[in-house]
Amino acid sequence: QVQLVESGGGLVPAGGSLTLSCVVSGSTSRITTMDWYRQAPGSQREMVATLTRGGITNYADSVKGRFTISRDNAKNTVLLQMNSLKPEDTAVYYCNMRGPVTDSWGQGTQVTVSS
Repeated sequence: QVQLVESGGGLVPAGGSLTLSCVVSGSTSRITTMDWYRQAPGSQREMVATLTRGGITNYADSVKGRFTISRDNAKNTVLLQMNSLKPEDTAVYYCNMRGPVTDSWGQGTQVTVSS
């Protein structure tokens, strides 16, 4: 089992920055892909950023150039650095860890961007 705890959300004005953290514990050796998703009210959950164990990243077009996904192995943490935030980035952000026998989600952290 893999347990995930997100933090770092909050209220920020448009143009501001936030860094989300996802602390990972449990059976982490089988994780192959680490993702951040988000879900806005009335919308489907969407992938924001992906980081593979090999270091390959992928981003949604809407956040390319503004968001950066990374990991801190020493702290078992996956980070999402978000810059130049826009009101349309407002959502609950979730981290997700995937592998052959793993698909774990955190509880989510709210990000609200004011205009």
